[in-house]
Amino acid sequence: MRKLSKEKRNQLILVLVVIGIVLAGLWFGLIEFQRQHLQELAERRSEVEAKLDKVQQAVKNADRFEIEVGQVTKKLADLEDDMAPADPYGWMFSKIRLFKLPYKVVIAQISQPVLDEVKLLPKFPFKQATFTMVGTGHFHDVGKFLSDFENQFPYFRVVKLDLAPTSTGGDDGQEKLQFVMDVVTLVKPATM
Repeated sequence: MRKLSKEKRNQLILVLVVIGIVLAGLWFGLIEFQRQHLQELAERRSEVEAKLDKVQQAVKNADRFEIEVGQVTKKLADLEDDMAPADPYGWMFSKIRLFKLPYKVVIAQISQPVLDEVKLLPKFPFKQATFTMVGTGHFHDVGKFLSDFENQFPYFRVVKLDLAPTSTGGDDGQEKLQFVMDVVTLVKPATM
């Protein structure tokens, strides 16, 4: 560079500066723009692949979900088959008669049912029948009876329970309780 004339040296520096500016312009104008565009495309691709994975997983699980829906539908149909039919009083009487056999409680009275719309959920497809049951038994026997009663029949709900001591004691000298409870049960929609 020392052997070049001053004019040639200035021209060379000018050419190098212009080449630097052109390269910087290419870098920021084309290459950086393309790199950002490729990065955005890569991000969009990963989002689309994640959505595709979710869809593929749903397709894989569709058979399992279909089986589960079938099982739940069968369970619901079994429960509906065991619901109160057109004669809810006779049905309730026979259910209670069979259910209370292993328990030391006496069911003295089951009232006629009061049929009504389900009050818990609006536009529910079932009706409800409310029975009042009166009986006696020792405290633990009544508790066990009520616990097993609600666990055995998932469509029964005890909505009111009154316990009071009876005037007569039991054979073993322990005091008995009299219970009065309202039991609400669902009634099949085809019967109403």
